[in-house]
Amino acid sequence: MNTLLWTLYGVVTLWSIISIILHGSRPTKSLSWLLAVVLLPFAGPLLYYLFGVNRRKFKFFRLKQTEKRKLFDEKYKDIHELENSVDFHSAKNKKLSKLIENGTLLKAYAGNKATVLNGGKETFESIFETLEQAEHFIHLQYYIFSEGELSERFYNIFKEKIAKGVEVRLIYDSFGSSSFRGNTIKRFRDLGVKAFPMMPIRFGSLLFTLNYRNHRKMIIVDGKIGFTGGVNVTDQYIKPISDLGIWNDIHIKLEGPVVKSLHRVFIKDYYFASDEELLLKEKYIPKIEQKGNHTIQIVAAGPDSKQPAIMQQYISMIMLAEKCICIANPYFIPSIAVLQALKIATLSGIEVNILVPKVSDSKMAKLSMFSNFEELLAVGVNIYLRPDFSHSKMILIDGEIASIGSGNFDYRSFEHNFETNALLYDVELTQNIQTEFDTICNNYIPLDYESFKNRPVWKRLLEGMAKFFSPLL
Repeated sequence: MNTLLWTLYGVVTLWSIISIILHGSRPTKSLSWLLAVVLLPFAGPLLYYLFGVNRRKFKFFRLKQTEKRKLFDEKYKDIHELENSVDFHSAKNKKLSKLIENGTLLKAYAGNKATVLNGGKETFESIFETLEQAEHFIHLQYYIFSEGELSERFYNIFKEKIAKGVEVRLIYDSFGSSSFRGNTIKRFRDLGVKAFPMMPIRFGSLLFTLNYRNHRKMIIVDGKIGFTGGVNVTDQYIKPISDLGIWNDIHIKLEGPVVKSLHRVFIKDYYFASDEELLLKEKYIPKIEQKGNHTIQIVAAGPDSKQPAIMQQYISMIMLAEKCICIANPYFIPSIAVLQALKIATLSGIEVNILVPKVSDSKMAKLSMFSNFEELLAVGVNIYLRPDFSHSKMILIDGEIASIGSGNFDYRSFEHNFETNALLYDVELTQNIQTEFDTICNNYIPLDYESFKNRPVWKRLLEGMAKFFSPLL
C-alpha cells in the first residue's frame, strides 16, 4: 500500500513539475509553484492543479460552455456596429480605446449619460428607482447576491414587476453567492425569476471551475439603462454588520448606446449559464438613442478571453499618463508588469497616488498588499491609508480618463475572474471623481518611506510569506 501511495505521489509530483516548466508564464510564479509542489507533499500538487494550471490551454477552456461563448461572439459582433462609435482626436484616447476594442470586441460610444454613485445608499436608491420604472425586462448579474434587507427589497420589486409582465433574469456566482441557495433562491424562482448560477461548484467540475469566478456586478433595465461598478448585493453596504463597518464603494449608472455593450456582456454570460439563446432576439437589443455627451467604453474580460484585457487596460493607462495617476483599490496586489509600470511612471516625473483601506476583509490580502509598498515608496509613489473599508476599484489619469468597475489590481482579476469596467473618456466626469479622490487623500498623511522601511521584522516576515501566495489571492 505504501509503495502504491508513494508511486502515485511521484507520478503526480512529476506531472506537476513538467507542467510548470512547460506552461509557466512567469519565472517567479513558476518558481513559487515548484517550491509548493516539492515542499508540500500531496497538498502542493493538489493546490497547483486547483489554482495554478493554465486553464486557457487545458480542459476548462475546451468545455461546451466555452464554445457557446465563442458562438455568441460570432452571432453578435458589437465591434462591427459603427453607429455612435467614436473616432478620437486625442492620441491618448485613440490608443487606449483601440487596445480595448481589439482585445474585447467592445467599442467606445459617444452620446451617453453617466452618473457616478458614491456609497451603497446612493447606489441602491438609484437602482431601485430604475427597477420600479422597468417596462419589459430586468437583467442582473452579481458576484455576491446575499440574503438580507437589500435582497428582500429586490424580491418585492421583482414580485410587483413580474405581475405586470416584466421579465426578470438573474445570474450569480455560485461561490460568492454561496448563501443564495435552498429556500432562498426557491422563493425568487417561484416568483418567476429566471435565476442561474455561474460555474456551479459541483463534484464533477470542481477541479476545472473552482478557481474561476464571475466577479461582475451589473444590471440592465429594458436594454436602455445599465449599472456597473464594485457594489454587491449585501447589507454590508447599508449597515455595519462586521468590525469593518459600512463598506464604501463606487458604482456608475449608464444611459445611452454604451448600455448595448454592457448588455452584450450579460447576454453572453446568461447564454453560458442557462443554455438559452432567446436574448439574441431584437426585443432584448433595442435601438438606443443618445442620452448625453459622455464617451464611454466597456472593458470585459475573463479567463477564457484571448487577452488579459483588465491588466492591459491598467498598464496602458499607466503608460499613457503624462501628469498624474490616481488609483483606489482594496486589493492592490499588482503583477510584476503593473508594478514596474508604476515605478517607471514615477521615475519619469509623473505623480502617482494610491489610496487603499487600512483595514481589510482579508488579512492575507492586506499583508500581501503591504509587501509591495516599500518598493513603491522608495521611488516616490504616494500611498494613502483610509481608516474605513473602501471597496472601490478605480484608476484616473491626467484628470482626463477614469475607470470604474469590478476589476481589482491583483492576479485574480487579471487572470482568473470575469470582470467588467467602464472607461470614461470625459474630462468633466473624471475631474469630478478626481476632486473626491483628492479630498479623501488630503485628510490623511501619506506613508513615510523611512518609517515604513523600519517596521518590525515580524511584520516584514508575515508580508513576505503572504506575498508568496499572492497569485492565489
